[in-house]
Amino acid sequence: MNIESLVDQKIALLGGDAREIELISILLDKGAALQIIGQPPQIDSDSIEVVDSLEEIDDDVIAVIAPMTGTDEKLQVKKTFADKEVVLTEDFFSRLTAGTRFFIGFAKPEIKDWSQKYGIELIELAALDEVAILNAIPTAEGAIEIVMREMPITLHNNNSFVLGLGRVGFSLARMLKGMGSNTYGVARKPKDFARALDMGFEQVAFKDLDKEISKADFIFNTVPTLILDEELLKNVRKDAIIIDLASYPGGTDFEAAKRLGLKAELALGLPGKVAPKSAGQILGKVIPRMILE
Repeated sequence: MNIESLVDQKIALLGGDAREIELISILLDKGAALQIIGQPPQIDSDSIEVVDSLEEIDDDVIAVIAPMTGTDEKLQVKKTFADKEVVLTEDFFSRLTAGTRFFIGFAKPEIKDWSQKYGIELIELAALDEVAILNAIPTAEGAIEIVMREMPITLHNNNSFVLGLGRVGFSLARMLKGMGSNTYGVARKPKDFARALDMGFEQVAFKDLDKEISKADFIFNTVPTLILDEELLKNVRKDAIIIDLASYPGGTDFEAAKRLGLKAELALGLPGKVAPKSAGQILGKVIPRMILE
């Protein structure tokens, strides 16, 4: 469909950060009519209806867009444009027309259940390859920015361990290698070892990590299960840094790291922090197409 297909299509947004601000601009350019909880900063358009609550969102919207940051455990939207709390409820999902598309970064189990119960098409953006692969770029750049700011040594000619060679891990390892860092790809699968060999990374199996990790100056974890437990952390040098990029709560025992005097940081939502315009443009490319499919 062409760009005109969103003209006068009613879409609701529940909040967001700088990424969603960019997305709003793109949706407006495509002619959409938006209902938004709270007034988004720096945007003023006759095509925006500002509402105060979920109850004011019309039940005939064709799509509802929640922030990439999602909700907390109580289903409260983490980033909003309003001063009041926005908490997702079953009543809200029950009022939406069956077939409405509901976009969110990752959905809590209740949201999945309600979407299925009321015929809502749930789309978890962070799980889409198209979004995740493109978001891996600002995530990797953000991780590198952190260690360059926090460490007194260069990445060049020092040792970087990347735990997990998935979408983020591979992009990050490739960038580190390009900056002259001695890059170690830590993996389990033969295909990941083959990819590491092809890219010129040193290859380390997770089962051997306890023997190898003492070499690391920089440790980047991308695996969303506990990898860096207390026993493994005892082998990490005190002058190293750990940047955990996995989804909350990460793959590091942060309490143990603190007890051991290690520098460790859980770095979440980097695309929205380091490159919000680029991250918003990714959403602005994917979401309109999926609405119209």
